[in-house]
Formats: sequence, C-alpha cells, structure tokens
Amino acid sequence: MEEKKMVSEITSMDEDFAQWYTDVVKKAELIGYTSVKGCMVIKPAGFAIWELIRGQLDERFKETGVENVYLPMFIPESLLQKEKDHVEGFAPEVAWVTHGGLQPLQERLCVRPTSETLFCDFYKDDVHSYRDLPRVYNQWCSVVRWEKETRPFLRSREFLWQEGHTAHATAEEAEECTIRMLNLYADFCEQVLAIPVIKGRKTDKEKFAGAVATYTIEALMHDGKALQSGTSHNFGDGFARAFGIQFADKDNTLKYVHQTSWGMTTRLIGAIIMVHGDNEGLVLPPKVAPVQVCVIPIQQKKEGILDKAYELRDRLKKVCRVKVDDSEKTPGWKFAEAEMRGYPLRLEIGPKDMEAGKCVLCRRDTREKTEVMLEDLEETVTKLLETIQRDMLERARAHRDRHTSLAVNMAEFEKIFNEKTGFVKAMWCGRQECEDIIKEKLSVTSRCIPFEQEHIADTCVCCGKPAAKMVYWGKAY
Repeated sequence: MEEKKMVSEITSMDEDFAQWYTDVVKKAELIGYTSVKGCMVIKPAGFAIWELIRGQLDERFKETGVENVYLPMFIPESLLQKEKDHVEGFAPEVAWVTHGGLQPLQERLCVRPTSETLFCDFYKDDVHSYRDLPRVYNQWCSVVRWEKETRPFLRSREFLWQEGHTAHATAEEAEECTIRMLNLYADFCEQVLAIPVIKGRKTDKEKFAGAVATYTIEALMHDGKALQSGTSHNFGDGFARAFGIQFADKDNTLKYVHQTSWGMTTRLIGAIIMVHGDNEGLVLPPKVAPVQVCVIPIQQKKEGILDKAYELRDRLKKVCRVKVDDSEKTPGWKFAEAEMRGYPLRLEIGPKDMEAGKCVLCRRDTREKTEVMLEDLEETVTKLLETIQRDMLERARAHRDRHTSLAVNMAEFEKIFNEKTGFVKAMWCGRQECEDIIKEKLSVTSRCIPFEQEHIADTCVCCGKPAAKMVYWGKAY
C-alpha cells in the first residue's frame, strides 16, 4: 500500500510528460521553489549531482590546459555596448542594477548573462605579446537571464554553469580550440552522463550573437524533443577589434587576437532526468549518482542485521558511493524510495541472507536481481556499475535512433512532425527564409548541421531549390 502511494504521486510520463518532469524533480527533492519568480533552490540531492558533473568536467578541462579564474558578476552598460550584435542578442534578457544602496548609479550595471565583454576588457590589459598566448581560461559561476517561461534546470532566471573564454594568436588555433572543447563536451555527455549526442554547427539564424560560428551538441529527450546540451563558439577577431585586444607578434607587428567561448549548465541535470527517468522516478547513471549503492536491511530490528548492513557499507566505501537506509520505514517503502531517487544499485540483506553469507543486488535500470556471495561483493558491485553505465548509454542511443526519421520533401516533413516527435534529417538550401517558414508552420527549428553529412536528396525539404547541407530538425526545449 505504502509503495503504491509514493509512485502514485508521480504522473505517468505518457499521460503528461511536463507534469511527470515536475513531479520527479520535486519528489526526488532535487529543487525547491522560492519567492523569487523563475529562480530555484537546488537542494542537496540536486546539488550533489551538479558537484559530480562539475568535478569530472573540470578534471577534463585541466587535462587540456584550461585554468580557472573568476570575474565580476556586474558589467557596466558602456562595456556591454561595445559589441553591437552581442548586445542585441541579449538585450531582452538582461537584468539591470540601477542603485547602489540608496544612491542611483551614474551608469547602469548589467548582471552578467554571459561574460564575453568582461573577458575582453580583461584580455586587452592582460595580453601584450605572442608570448602571452594562448589564454585558456574558464570560470564556474552563475548567470542571470530574465526568461519569461521557466522550468527547473531547463530554463531558470539564474542558473549555474561554466564558461570558457580563450584568446589565441591565429584563426586556426581558435577554430581548433572551439572544436576540441565541443568534442570534450560530446565525450563527457556520452561517457559520464550516458547521453548520446549529435555534434554539428548551428545555422547563422541559430548561432550565438557576435559569433563567427557556433557548434553544438544536441541530445534527444524521452518525449522526442531536442535539448541543446553544450555549445562552443568561435568569435574570430570581432570582439578583439571592438575592444582593442592586440598583441605584438613574432614579426613585431600588432595583431588582433582570435577568441572562443564555450559552456555547459545545470540544464544537464534536466537532460539526465528526461533521457533516463521512468514512471518510478529518477534513473541516475552511476558516474553522476551521489549514492551508487543503497543498502537496505530487511527485518533490521533482528540482532546483527543493522551491524551487517553497516559492515557492508564500510567495505563498499572503498569502491563506490554508498549509504544505508536505516530509517524506520518498511522495506517496501525503502525499495520504492531508492527507485524514485534513482540509485543505480539496491543491496538487500536479511536474516536468511546473512546465514547463507550472501546478499541481493537489484539494478535500478532493469530491476534485475542478482544473488551475490558476500566475499565477491566489491568485485560484483564494481562490474555491475560499469555495466549499468554502458547499458544506459546504449539504451538511450537506441531510443534516439528509433526516433530519428528522414524526409525528402515538405509533405513527408510535415507528416512526420504532425504524427510523432524526434529528430528529422532533411536537406536544406542554406537560406534563412526556409528556416523561418518551417518554424512558423511547425514550431520546428534547425538543431544542427552535423559534421557527418549524409546525402538524402538533391533539393531543399522546404523550397525545392538545390540543397546545400543535411540538417537535423526538431522541436526543442
């Protein structure tokens, strides 16, 4: 009875996916709502996932030579105005500070929506010679964008992220860095989050304001909608010219630096929920699960049971993140709660198991149960966690592939989007007019021009003119 009650509080994803998502983030205690509209409290269970993402991503950054810095959260209006396209792109979402204490400020300060302009202001005084390059900096911080429609993790007015900002001597080095970071993001999503992604370039309509080129990784959620999961931008020397960032090159001439920026945010937690979750709640990939094994003692009031559970916890601490649920709740309730919170493995130990020198391990992703001799516990748990991580990626990849279609003309294109969701691969002529028509008619956007191009047809899916590129299209968050 108790077990059913817990799950009944989560709406079925097939009935109402948006409500299912909200139920999961609240029930799993990932977030709390606040008196500031559009802003959320990230609770310990949610922040622990972010810490694991941040730690593993930061480690990968440092392996490529990235250094962490921290810049102010305020940007003077005059500084923001220096790059026209960039300002126009962010203007509708900017929050402004107009007073310091009781005094009106002489100049408005923007609360950073992103930090290109601040990094440019910093680099113009920090870079003098080719010997100072490259500068490969990153900061972990929060940003503010005054979004109209918000949803926990996916879109909030303040969110956590990392933003890398680099300066290079040549265009080639900047492009190489842009692609390197995109590949790092893609590998991180697949190997750590178990989320398969499509890598490619954004169209000019969809690229970042002020960028020469924007590259993206796109993931497909369980409901068939796309989620932009990380972006990497090549700025060329546009920002450098606007801000006067010059250096003396080896030939003693003054040149402008070439810049990049790249970022990932707390929306990755939303991606994990929507790619892997089910009607019982979260399903966390082991590499970002704050608790990888939950030990549940059966008949814990019987002598020796709790002690055995603690002993197994202490043994497992050496190979994984583990906790004991020693609460007074019934085993059925504990099982349901462990499932809802997404713990990759549940370990059950009761009087009969103790007598036989074994325990039961239950996988969250498949609910498959395995009896394990206690002497083999560490080895079995380690192998199972690796298997779960791998299997979750393969299942997500199979789901994406099943929900990826081809369209050669507008009739096919419309039919697919009217009947189902997912990615649609179709040819495009390269003109923004066709993107606008598709968006207006179907609420569908170009997700990316993939690096791995396929020839599906000779003509654009929209206008029938000669095709330039194959594009992934989709409805997106």
